[in-house]
Amino acid sequence: MSTSTAQNGKVIITCAITGAIHTPSMTPHLPITPDEITSEAVAAAQAGASILHLHARNPETGQPDQTPEAFAPFLPRIKQGTNAVINITTGGSPYMSVAERVSPAATYQPEVASLNMGSMNFGLYPLLNKYKEFKHEWERAHLEGSRDLVFRNSFKDIEYVLETCYGNGTRFEFECYDISHLYNLAHFAERGLVKPPFFVQSVFGLLGGIGPHPEDVMHMKRTADRLFGNDFRWSVLGAGSNQFRIAAQAAALGGNVRVGLEDSIWAGKGELATSNAVQVAKVRSIIEGLGLFVATPDEAREILSLKGGDQVAF
Repeated sequence: MSTSTAQNGKVIITCAITGAIHTPSMTPHLPITPDEITSEAVAAAQAGASILHLHARNPETGQPDQTPEAFAPFLPRIKQGTNAVINITTGGSPYMSVAERVSPAATYQPEVASLNMGSMNFGLYPLLNKYKEFKHEWERAHLEGSRDLVFRNSFKDIEYVLETCYGNGTRFEFECYDISHLYNLAHFAERGLVKPPFFVQSVFGLLGGIGPHPEDVMHMKRTADRLFGNDFRWSVLGAGSNQFRIAAQAAALGGNVRVGLEDSIWAGKGELATSNAVQVAKVRSIIEGLGLFVATPDEAREILSLKGGDQVAF
């Protein structure tokens, strides 16, 4: 049974609401405060997102904040406002320790948590060519620092996240930025530390990871098919301007898609997305235009074998 057969033409839309890459000076539409994150998440779910991938930020400066306390003001409100699956990041920011990064997922025991599957260069510094003026000093340092930054996700780090969260029934969005990350996941599967179905999120177009060419997308899909057969559910995210093209290619191949202001601040060429829901609506139209169907949150839970929204600790 292939991934597409397992899903019966149902495509899971994940929406990554704010992330830790984009900064407040890049777009006025980036949700920063708990109120903004809540309203953006609920609107994205109403537009068709069945999974909401969440980061937290300092409400004054917009700087990434991975303390459990930073998530507390919006997690229960989003849960009350929507039936969507809540996915808490363990990626946090590349500048954080793994213990810091896993703390919110360990505390709140969500249905899904993201997990980066390998160390990598993580180059954001080319954005300095585009953005010259910043509202907050941390923004420039955040981008410039990535010139000499390795986003650490060692085997020990990955084991630490797995051991911290798996007893809670949390499953993972395995973020694979390169082909080697698929092999890393296969290694943990071979050791019995992760259980299928694996939710593989292939990331394309970030400097330091695999590129955004259609052949890169096919290479990632072919490799995952070979390594995991029927044991994985494939999803993609294309960074920046690659977002919708890669989503369309993956959906046509039987995959799932991720959009959101974490991954791209654009709705089209030269057009800022005014909300996360705008991107969800656009990718929904692509999916439905292909004759496919958008999965509901409960269908996503079934496809990914999740524990249910009543089993979380928030």
